[in-house]
Amino acid sequence: MSSPKHVAIIMDGNGRWGIKKKKSRNYGHNEGVKVVEKIIAEAISNNIKYLTLFTFSTENWKRPKKEISFLMYLLEQYIKKELKNLLKKNIKIKIIGNIRKFPKKLKQRLREAEIQTLRNTKIQINIALNYGSKEEIIKTVKKLNKQSIPINEKNISKNLYTKDMPDPEILIRTGNRFRLSNFLLWQSSYTEIFFVKKLWPDFSKKDFNYIIKNFKKIRRNFGGI
Repeated sequence: MSSPKHVAIIMDGNGRWGIKKKKSRNYGHNEGVKVVEKIIAEAISNNIKYLTLFTFSTENWKRPKKEISFLMYLLEQYIKKELKNLLKKNIKIKIIGNIRKFPKKLKQRLREAEIQTLRNTKIQINIALNYGSKEEIIKTVKKLNKQSIPINEKNISKNLYTKDMPDPEILIRTGNRFRLSNFLLWQSSYTEIFFVKKLWPDFSKKDFNYIIKNFKKIRRNFGGI
């Protein structure tokens, strides 16, 4: 089997990793960004066209305000610092989720990154921000209802945040947690799920390639024989 076209990742364990290292949760988040850069490079080398990263969920607002503020700052700085590299490497950025609650400056940075990288073709990085799959599905059904469009599988799929891309063939979750946490529930109905015990900052290129290698061995029947 060839490489997957779309890989999704729940990057869990940054905060716990920081505490484990006798530092702060924010230290863990900062180290986690470095892993993101490595995995993007590895996804490109595997000819993966879509990489979706669960960065901030609709439930993450329950976290301490200081941690949320740091996450917003970290994201803004990353986009600011990496935009030139994204353009140089032909990487497209797509935001999925509702970012209306985000700080004005961060929203501007994110929209700027989307606009400037719109025509890039090497890989599309979907950054899931204030994303919740249940909210996404409900919003889509309401939209179809309002426009008097028949509610069926095809029309729902065509109106999700991921409407212009294939469903993920692989979903990876790090952090030794065995749940989907309201992430891509509709899109992952036939996704191969790989749960990893390692916390996200410990996840390596070797781990990523091991999953890709094992995926290629799977016979995917989609309900058939």
